[in-house]
Amino acid sequence: MTVRLLDAGDGAVTVEFGDVIAPELVAQVAALGRLVHAACTRGDLAGVVEAMPTFRSLTVLYDPLLTSRAALDPVLLSMVRQGGGQAPPVPAAQWRLPVCYGAGFGADLADVATATGLAADNVVQLHAGTRFSVCMIGFMPGLAFMHGLPAALAMPRRREPRLRVPAGTVAITGSLTTIYPWQSPGGWQLIGRCPVPLFDASAASPSLLSAGDTVCFEAVSAARFAALQAAIDAGELTAGHWRDRRP
Repeated sequence: MTVRLLDAGDGAVTVEFGDVIAPELVAQVAALGRLVHAACTRGDLAGVVEAMPTFRSLTVLYDPLLTSRAALDPVLLSMVRQGGGQAPPVPAAQWRLPVCYGAGFGADLADVATATGLAADNVVQLHAGTRFSVCMIGFMPGLAFMHGLPAALAMPRRREPRLRVPAGTVAITGSLTTIYPWQSPGGWQLIGRCPVPLFDASAASPSLLSAGDTVCFEAVSAARFAALQAAIDAGELTAGHWRDRRP
């Protein structure tokens, strides 16, 4: 395994494990993240502010007045060699999120079905029947990049991105799926919409999903979507409601 330590300004270093999206790289990033977190908790990494995972790297942010690359680099490389064995995995949260597919909420569902040679119902069954792994949070607050899309649903990005993708829209591209937590531009293929808020700035953990979590989707009707949306807006359904407690 070739690991590179890259400059990321005067207060950060990026530990890069590779240049592809692959489960083994995600696992290596997570293992290093656990070790960094454990060391910070023990007070062994003075000056380190936080660590941010991506698909293939971990960026460690630090206060340059309290530490330096000269001090951090050998520690980080030693952690990489440990391979995460000294830090027990944090139990991942499992989520089951409702999605209304098509029905005016997934503008590209019919096009995805045509491009893949599947019926729209089969597209929905494949997507809703998959357990996805959250690899990283990025692009905007609360947006989770989830890996595991079946190869039969692999789609390129749209040639012309949309200027406005509604908040809650579920989308796919390549081997990934995501939910747009805010209205924003976007070039992924839109197949449905989820009413569950993905980001709450007032919460102790503002992002509903975190790297390492797993997510399954449950297909719901437009009427059920509206009922869930009303219950969420009324405060009757909180984040904990969407935890998947099934074995």
